[in-house]
Amino acid sequence: VQAWSLWVDGNARELVDRSVLESCPLDEVLRCVHIGLLCVQDHPNARPPMSSIVFMLENETALLPAPEKPTYFTIRSHEAEDWRKYMGRSENNMSITTLEGR
Repeated sequence: VQAWSLWVDGNARELVDRSVLESCPLDEVLRCVHIGLLCVQDHPNARPPMSSIVFMLENETALLPAPEKPTYFTIRSHEAEDWRKYMGRSENNMSITTLEGR
């Protein structure tokens, strides 16, 4: 949400840490932010496929479309506290399968 707000206001530079600017040109960093915003657009069909993302990252001259508003979820702090009361305990179960050649 903050990145989108800063982008829309023309203040995306505020997202960039000073240490990053010491090693990377600002225009390259802002291009990455722009591509990142394309990847989190609200409508999945508006998001570029990975092949397009790689192309955009590898080709500095490729024109980038204007990003649309991203998907995000906002909850006020007092609402979050109420929500946690009713949520109870949450568990995530995950399994990972690693395939190895013979």
